[in-house]
Amino acid sequence: MPSFKAKYSYTIKRGANPGGGGGGNMTTDKDYSLNLSVQQVLSLWVQGSALHHFTEMWYWVFLWCLFSSLFVHGAVGLLMLVMLQRHKRGRLITLVLVSVGFLASLSGGVITSAAVAGVYRVAGKGMAPLEALVLGVGQTTLSVVISFSRILATL
Repeated sequence: MPSFKAKYSYTIKRGANPGGGGGGNMTTDKDYSLNLSVQQVLSLWVQGSALHHFTEMWYWVFLWCLFSSLFVHGAVGLLMLVMLQRHKRGRLITLVLVSVGFLASLSGGVITSAAVAGVYRVAGKGMAPLEALVLGVGQTTLSVVISFSRILATL
């Protein structure tokens, strides 16, 4: 599948002697492929065994957070449309509330995904694709639980 790799991944090649001076026999090239495709994220398919770069980890966790947040906000938006169909401004209220809620969870997802990826990167640990799924969906789940609980009202 060379065409798949060229189409859906970004490859960085680093040699043992990038400056070209001195040395001699060290010609080992390491292939660092970044898995930055939505298709790869949704299929949980990764080149190699785990995600090792900060960018990969952040992207995967963020996309799972984004997709689960889209699902939750889409379902809530449909429910709001059905419940507010007879209200004079029901569609406008639905549109405003769903978009504000989605944008708030999106910005929170960007920050928390970067924090999670940073911790994994600093620890030197690779992230399995299933871990990215659990962490991304977990962010949305935690957001829903905190929204429905009365924790924020007590602060």
